[in-house]
Amino acid sequence: MPEIEVPMPKLSMTMEEGELISWVKHEGDQVRAGEVIAEVNSDKVEMEVESPADGTLVRLAAAEGEVVPVGAPIATLETEAEDLLGGILGPSAGDGAAKEAEARPDGGETATPPSTGQAPPADTADKAPAPPATTEQPPAAAAGPAPVVPAARRRAAELGVDLSAVAGSGRDGLVRVADVEAAAAPAAPEAAAPAARPAAAPVEAGDVEEVPLTPMRRVVARRLTESMQSAPHFYLTVRVDVTRLLELRAELNRQLAAGGQDLKVSVNDMIVKACAGLLAANRELNVSFGGDKLVVHQRVHIGVAVAVDGGLLVPVVRDADQKSLTQVAREAGELVGRARAGRLSGDDMGGGTFTVSNLGMLGVEQFTAVINPPEAAILAVGAALAEPLVTAGGEVEVRQVLRLTLSIDHRAVDGATGARFLAQLKDVLEQPLRIVA
Repeated sequence: MPEIEVPMPKLSMTMEEGELISWVKHEGDQVRAGEVIAEVNSDKVEMEVESPADGTLVRLAAAEGEVVPVGAPIATLETEAEDLLGGILGPSAGDGAAKEAEARPDGGETATPPSTGQAPPADTADKAPAPPATTEQPPAAAAGPAPVVPAARRRAAELGVDLSAVAGSGRDGLVRVADVEAAAAPAAPEAAAPAARPAAAPVEAGDVEEVPLTPMRRVVARRLTESMQSAPHFYLTVRVDVTRLLELRAELNRQLAAGGQDLKVSVNDMIVKACAGLLAANRELNVSFGGDKLVVHQRVHIGVAVAVDGGLLVPVVRDADQKSLTQVAREAGELVGRARAGRLSGDDMGGGTFTVSNLGMLGVEQFTAVINPPEAAILAVGAALAEPLVTAGGEVEVRQVLRLTLSIDHRAVDGATGARFLAQLKDVLEQPLRIVA
C-alpha cells in the first residue's frame, strides 16, 4: 500500500515549529480524511492536526512533548489507494494476487504481516526465515544512549546539562525539554552551598502539590527563557502626565454611548494607537534581530498582552497605524474576548512587530516586561495615579501620572533610538488630540 508522510503543519504566518501535545490516534488506527489525529501547540495556541487522507497510521515519528519544525514528518499514513484499485479491477484480481504471493517460496513482500507486533498465522510462520515481529523492537531496547528530541538537545546545550545523566520521561526513555530543565533546576543551589545542606527532612504528604505544566505554560516558559538568554534587554522609563488623555477618553466614551455604539475606548487602546503611529514614522524600532541582518518591518502589527487562566496570550492588532482609534478599540476588544474564551486562531497570534503590556488595571505602578521574540521591544504600562507635578509655569499641581517602561533588544536597537521613541510617545499622550487627529 502507498504511504504518505503527515508533516507538522504551518498553522500561522510566523510559525516555525510546533510542540506535539498529544496523539488522538495511535499506530494501527484507521483514520478518515479530515479526522483529528493529533493536537499541537504553536505560539501558545493549541491546534488540531487532521489526517490528509483515508488510511492507517503505521508510524508515529514524533513523541508527545516533542518540538517539531514546520514541514517535518510527525507520522506516516498508509493510504487506501490500493483498496480503491482493487475495487476497480474486481475481487478476482485482488484474490489472484494474494494467492500468487502466498505461493511464493520466499513468502514475497505481500506475505509480510502488518507491523502490529502480532505473530504471523500458523500456516505461514514456518515458511518465513525469521519472525518479522522481532525486527519491530523499540530502539530503546538496544543498549546505547537514550533518544533525545532536538529541542531538548538545544536546551541542554544552553543550560550546560549532561544528557547522559538525564532520565527521560517519554516513551522508551525519550528525553524531552522538561526533563532537561528538571535536571538543571537543582544544580544551581547545590553548587552554591554543597556542604551546607543537611539531609532534608521527609516531606509530609499534603505539604506540597506538584502541578504538571499546561502546554501553554510550557510554551510561555520556553519562549521567555529563550528571550532573556538570547536578547540583551535594557530598560528605559518615563513619567507621563495623562490627565488630558483621561479627560479625552471620558469624552469619547460619552459620545460613543450617545451615538448608540456598544464600544468603550480604554487607556490601553489609546496607547496602542499612539505607538502604532510613531512606529510607522520611526521604522528603526519596528524591527527584529535576524542574526546577521536586521529585519525592518514595513507594516505595524501591535501585540496586546492578555492574562488568561494558565498563562499569557498576545493577540495582534494588524496594521494598527492604518486604523482609527475606534477601530483599534473594537478589534482589540474582540481579540481579548476570544483570548479569554480560548478561541484565538494561530493567525490572531502571529506576526507582531511590537507589544504593549498593561498591568495598570491591577494597580501596578511600574514593571519591566520580557520581550516577545522575535520582536525587538515591548512597552510596559503602569497605573495612572494622582501625583504632585511641577507645571511649565513652575506651579505644583496634582495630576494623573503613569509610568511607561520600554524593554529593548540591544542587539537590534540602540539606547538613543529607544529614548527618542519614549520622548515622542510622552508628547503624544500628553497632547492626546494627536491620537485622534
